[in-house]
This record gives sequence, structure tokens and C-alpha cells, in this order.
Amino acid sequence: MDLRARLHATALALFLLPFALRAQEQPASPPHTDAAPATAATPQQHDRANMTGAPAGAPAAHPAEEDLPIPAETTSVTHHDWTAGSRPVHYTATAGILLIHGESQDAKPIGSMFYVAYTEDGVPAKSRPLTFFYNGGPGSATIWLHMGSMGPIRVVTKSPTASGAPPYEWVPNQYSLLDKTDLVFVDAPLTGYSRLVGKGKAADFQGVDQDVRAFNKFITRYITVNQRWASPKYLFGESYGTPRSAALVASLNNDGIAFNGVTLLSSVLNYYVNSPGYDIDTKRYIPSYAAIAWYHNKVPHTGTMQDFVQKAREFARGEYAIALDQGDLLPPAEFDAVATKLAGFTGLSVAYCKESKLRIQPARFRKELLRDQGKTLGRYDARFEGADTDDVGETPGYDPSDTGISGAFVGAFHEYIQTQLKYNPETSYDLRAPGGTWDWHHSPSGSRPGGGGGGGNQAPAAPDTVLDLSDAMRKNPSLRVFSANGWYDLATPFFGTEHDLAQLMLPPSQTGNVKFGYYPAGHMVYLNVDALRDMHADLEKWYSEK
Repeated sequence: MDLRARLHATALALFLLPFALRAQEQPASPPHTDAAPATAATPQQHDRANMTGAPAGAPAAHPAEEDLPIPAETTSVTHHDWTAGSRPVHYTATAGILLIHGESQDAKPIGSMFYVAYTEDGVPAKSRPLTFFYNGGPGSATIWLHMGSMGPIRVVTKSPTASGAPPYEWVPNQYSLLDKTDLVFVDAPLTGYSRLVGKGKAADFQGVDQDVRAFNKFITRYITVNQRWASPKYLFGESYGTPRSAALVASLNNDGIAFNGVTLLSSVLNYYVNSPGYDIDTKRYIPSYAAIAWYHNKVPHTGTMQDFVQKAREFARGEYAIALDQGDLLPPAEFDAVATKLAGFTGLSVAYCKESKLRIQPARFRKELLRDQGKTLGRYDARFEGADTDDVGETPGYDPSDTGISGAFVGAFHEYIQTQLKYNPETSYDLRAPGGTWDWHHSPSGSRPGGGGGGGNQAPAAPDTVLDLSDAMRKNPSLRVFSANGWYDLATPFFGTEHDLAQLMLPPSQTGNVKFGYYPAGHMVYLNVDALRDMHADLEKWYSEK
């Protein structure tokens, strides 16, 4: 997932945000994901990306403060062999930074962005695809995707149980995409080893459009420095990295940089659905509840889980949605009937469904489903189980799917980058961006004054990046999208993603450009090695398609 730059954040778990690296729809988000804001008017950040405090490595802002140093674009270059996959790959690993300049033509650098690139040796750039990876938050480092997903190595965890204390292990990743594409893992501004420089301020980067501009500049700079303009190009974002991808691919396309494909892992594309008074957010969780209840044996196992989930989809779109639309006008007999069916799909009691007015919030579901066993569920991955100090609370005290994996990723990353990539900067690696407040206003690509959810030219206070992705796909009919989803993700539920990607308003000739994959895992699909294997197989095939 978000995306995962928030360690132990209970506040976000209460909200329904997503993927949110770290972040996702509600309160608690792991260090790498994200989620959706609590309301359209005042979006929340994912826990791990609560931006409070001064930028890492810099003193508090002061009018008399001198400019921050502007470093050189240095790199550490090492050479390796990957033999764990379908064919041996001799590759170069490059760890370094690229400078991000301000807006004017002669503007000086205001930030640096850290990256690690894995590029196959001896292959013409024109025939070798290039994929940019990043987590979410917003404000999460990309340690999670880098060390867990499609890179040449991966962290070994005990998922879905807590990985515990060191020592931790990382191994060659047989499910890397290095046989298909070069890989560039990028830390968002102010995260990881990315820093403010010169006259740069946190506000220059901490916002939907500000963040997209920074990534646009980074990618443009990278393909220029490394002479990759002719390469097929792809984006791979997780959690908040998915709305970033949607807006970014449109931004790059508008600048004449066309992309071949976008992978959306654990998506949260439209934050409007969290607006108070709407029931879209409630409905999009029902199929996820059904999958989780099946996994934990809280519903009868008749047929397959996929069949059961499909029935939950139909219930959510039909009888359940109609009941919510009626609100207080719903006749008592129908209320009882819907509550009984809701209980049958969620594994909760009929009484609980009634007391919740048919609206089951994800944080409450995580506390209630296994309450009789004294256990709580993870938000990013409901396979993970936790235990609170007591069993009478309304919501869990922490997210076991967050705390259960952070130590292993952080410990293995530092050993790997120092001993194998020979990168030893005199600064700390920040899992989340410090300081500031995220600016959620966003002007979608292709929107007209008075449209796109905003009034006149005023950018709306919560982004709907479905509009950006739609604009990019209509302008570039060859652009393809792969949506990867975990069945047990309560940060960015797959049914919500299905709804969002059905609203692209594409011509019939392009609807086949959007494909879906579903896996027995949570927000960070790659934590389940079997799910990583299946996702890898789907992506290998997807990259081969034209």
C-alpha cells in the first residue's frame, strides 16, 4: 500500500481514507501508504504522513535564515547480477539525487529527490522499458515498494504475523520485473533522502499539484540525464501514489511526454466520496468485509470466496444502495431484511448492523469482527490480528498490519543500501515527510471553468484524479492501466476502485485498456509472497501486451 510513511497512527485508522501509502482512506496508515481525507472540505493526512515540524535536517524557518546548501547531483554506482528470475540480468544500480528547480526558467534548485535505479547493461534504451515506482502517504518514502515488490531483492517478513525483532533478512527477488523493465524507485520530496535545498520551502512540495510538479520535474530530468527519452515509459504508484500517478501521467502528457502504462496498486483516486452526507463510502466497503469475513471463517463457506464477494457486490449496488437512499423513510420490515443480509455478508450480528443504521465503518468492523476472540484486525491488511488492552472499545488501538512489518523493512533497507549499494549519506532516512500542512486543492487536467467539481477557476478542496486519468487516456489512446487490488485491504477497498475506474468515460475502443488483478493480500499485496507471485505473473503478461 502508503504510502507507508506513518508509523503507528491511530487517528487515521478512524477515518476512511483510503491507500494511502502510506495512506489510505481513513485514520491509521503505514509508513508507505495513504487513504482518503475525512471530508472533502478538510481532507486528513494519513497518520504516517502527519506533516508537523521543521523539514528534516533543517532548522525552523526564520526570516533571517540563510539558504540551505545545494548539493551536487552525486551518485553511487555498483554492478550486480540477478539470477533469481526467468533469465539472468546483468545490471547497474545507481543511488543518488536529482535537483528540482523552481518554476521560472532561470530558477535555482529548491529541492533534491533521492532515487535508486536498476538498469540492465548492454541494452539499447529505445527497446528497454523504464518504470518509475513510488509509495504514497502523502509524504511517505518509497522504502516499501523498493524493498518488498518488484526490485531485484525483497525483505523477508512473517506476514501475516508480526516480524518481530532483528536480525532481518533480504533475499534475491524471483518476482522482480527486472527481466521486463528498468526500475527507478523515487522518494517523494522531504521523504527518504530527499531534501529541501536553496530557498526551497515545505509548501513548495506539500500539496497535490505541488507534488505532481516535483515528480514531473524529476522524471523529465531523469530521462534527460540518462538519455531515456525514446524508452517505453511506465508509472507504478501505491496508495496515495495512485492519485499522484493519475494526475502525473496527465501532466507529463500535456508536456509532450507520453507514457505507455500506469500500474495502480491499492487505489484511492477520488476523495470526494468521503464527503459528509454521502453513502458511497459506506457501500464501497461491503465486498471487502465479505472477503475478510470469509478469510476469518465468520460466514458459511458455500462455493468460492470470489462467488461470495460477487454476491456482496450485487447486494451493495442493489438492495443495500436502495435502502441507504431511502434513509429514514425505509420501512421497518425492509430495514430488518437488509440488516439480516448485511450481517450475512459481513459476519457481524444482525443487532450490530441495526444499531449501526446499516452503515458499518471500517475501523469499527476491525474491532467488532473478532471481538469474541479478543482480537482486532489490521487496516492495511485484515489478515493481521492484534490485541487491545480491553475488548470493549469502539475501534482498535493500533494497526497490527502496520506495526508488524515496519521494523523488518527499515532494518533490512539500511543494511542493504549501505553494504550493497555503497550509499552512505550523512543524513537520516525519513520514512515520512516532516513539517507543514498538505494542500489538497487540485485542478484536474482537461477540466473547464465551472466543471470538475470546483466552482469557476477555484480548485476543489479534495482531488478527483479520475478526471486526470480520463483526460490522459483520451489524449493518448495507447495508454494502458493495470489496477492491482488486495482482497483484504481496508484502506483502499477494491470495490471503490472498480467504481472510480468505471467513471473514466472512455470511448468503447479504449475500455479494454483498463485491466484488474485481485490477490489474497491487503494494501501491500507483496507482503503475501503467493500474492506477489500472482501479481508478478499478471504484470509480466501486461508488459508484453501492445
